[in-house]
Amino acid sequence: MKNRLLIVDDSVIMRRVLEKYARALGLEIVGTAANGRDALGLFDRHKPDLVSLDITMPLLDGLGCLKEIMDRRPETKVVIITALADRETGLAAMRLGAKGFIQKPFTEAQVRDEFAQVLGLAGGALVGD
Repeated sequence: MKNRLLIVDDSVIMRRVLEKYARALGLEIVGTAANGRDALGLFDRHKPDLVSLDITMPLLDGLGCLKEIMDRRPETKVVIITALADRETGLAAMRLGAKGFIQKPFTEAQVRDEFAQVLGLAGGALVGD
């Protein structure tokens, strides 16, 4: 069974890049959203195993969205993917329940390794699990 991913980022370019990387990793993309409010609707509908979540977004930011996700399904794995470089934001996300953190710009290898680690897969082996 494939791991199911919800991609949340206000940048169309970032969503497309993450979709491309996720498909190459064998993840099933259950949806994409440009803000936290839309993400929660998709989250409730599809119940993904993994969420990639930007911090700075309109309507509901990533930290607010993360809190809602953890309140609804605390077993969900969330990886924060953000251009914000301040350490405190990353720590706040981890305290709220995020399992991983990737700083933009990122490489495909960074995404693969972080997703594999968060999902508990050895050696980044996502395809065909």
